[in-house]
Amino acid sequence: MASLTADFKKFVLRGNLVDMAIGFTVGAAFTTVAKSLVNDVIMPVVGLAIGRVDFEDLFWVLDAGTGTPPYTTVEQAQKAGAVTLNYGVFINNLIALLLVALVMFLVIRSMNRIQDEFEDDEGTNDDAPKEPDNKKCKFCRSTIHFRAVRCPHCTSELPAKPSAN
Repeated sequence: MASLTADFKKFVLRGNLVDMAIGFTVGAAFTTVAKSLVNDVIMPVVGLAIGRVDFEDLFWVLDAGTGTPPYTTVEQAQKAGAVTLNYGVFINNLIALLLVALVMFLVIRSMNRIQDEFEDDEGTNDDAPKEPDNKKCKFCRSTIHFRAVRCPHCTSELPAKPSAN
């Protein structure tokens, strides 16, 4: 039991798990802000531009329920027990997803550029020959890691150093 507890403690306190928990928390907060930006700022402007349409109230009635259509809002339809296909809510969520993806792309792209600048400042010599990422097995022609000494596909033994093929 002590071994299990020690392993669990080691797992929980590992840096990657804590980083992941922080990432999820920040991601949830960011998603809330992105949804508010879409629902409260972007979509009203888009709705006004296309004719005073609130995307939240774009829906199709699949089953009228106990009330009598037409329903002007999703809430009216749902109160009447109607089954609705709420494609306006889907459009809002899709735009929120695209916005979050765009911002995450820009953040990661910026971080990669900053990291590349730091690596360049550390004195890395771009003129030095770089090790290849992979090589071809001379027997089955499969692409394998350049340090492999046995092909995982055909199991042939390979020279330890990458060949020029």
